[in-house]
This record gives sequence, structure tokens and C-alpha cells, in this order.
Amino acid sequence: MPLLLLLALIPLVLLVGVGLMPLMLVQRYRVGTARQVARGWLATLNAVGFAVSALVLLVSAAFTNIWLPHTVVYTLAGLGVGCLLGAIGLAISRWEVTPASVHYTPNRWLVLGLTLVISSRLIYGMWRSWHAWQTRVDDTSWIAASGAAGSLAAGAVVVGYYLAYWIGLRWRIGRYRRLTSPATRTRRTRWR
Repeated sequence: MPLLLLLALIPLVLLVGVGLMPLMLVQRYRVGTARQVARGWLATLNAVGFAVSALVLLVSAAFTNIWLPHTVVYTLAGLGVGCLLGAIGLAISRWEVTPASVHYTPNRWLVLGLTLVISSRLIYGMWRSWHAWQTRVDDTSWIAASGAAGSLAAGAVVVGYYLAYWIGLRWRIGRYRRLTSPATRTRRTRWR
């Protein structure tokens, strides 16, 4: 009996997750555009984490490429586009340097665009998967027809964006710290 109750809770948990998706997207946008203190250890930890995520994504795409053609190409393209967007996002972020700390505020429009592109790709992927499952006539795989390679590419855009952003953020933190260190300030005043 408890096993049947557990099985009945699975669809309920999925429905609650789908129902809370708009709230999670709004929260992701709010956190992604908030003014934050640039901490070196956090930037390093996130850069390493996203580098591992990119590696796992590429290995997964290589295995998926066995069944779905062009998955690696789409994933690499998404990773490249994401890295480019991350570099652009880092360049257009607002920076505030004080003697005590460095603050940054990511660009709202870029974060909003990235959030909307990824969420719309997920919704489109679910719709296309459902449609491919219902109208499957020939011997093609419904997973291939659902556009899983495109979904991996959309995920790679996010991973690439945050990988480039955190690596660049770590570099900028080190650069600002060197510029605001007491030894550098003394040297600059001496040279003036």
C-alpha cells in the first residue's frame, strides 16, 4: 500500500514542479540581475563547477551522438555562443570598485533574453516531444524527432555563458584587487 501511495505522489510532484516553473523563472531573473559582491573564492568555485559541467555536457553529447546525429556539433555551437554571450555580459556588466570590495550588477536585458530563450526552448522541446510521440508513423526515433540535439545546444548556451562569465569575473576580481592594493596605491602616487 505505501508503494502505491508513493507512485501516486510522483505525478503530483511533477505537476507542482510544472506549476512552480514561472515562479522559479522570476526568482532566477531576480537573483541573476541583483547587485552582488564579487568574491574571489566564489568566482573560482563557480568557474571550476561550470568547467566540469561543460566537460560532462560534451561527454554526454558525444554519447548521445551515437543515436542522434549532429548532437556534438550543436552542443559545441551552443557552448561557443554561450561563451561569446558570457564575454559580452561581462563587458556590459556594471562595476563598482571601492577600497574595501568590488560589486557587479549583470546586465538585465542579457539575463532576461537568456532566461526567455532557454525557457521557450524547454517549452518547445516538451511540446515537440509530445507531438513526436503522438504522431510517430515511421521507424524514426521519437527522441530524434523531438529535437533533443537542439535542447542540448540550448543547455550548452547556458553552461557556456556562465563558464565565460565566472572565469572573466575571477580575472576582473584579481585585476581590481591588484589596482586597489595599498602597495599599488603607493606606487601610483609616487609616480605622479
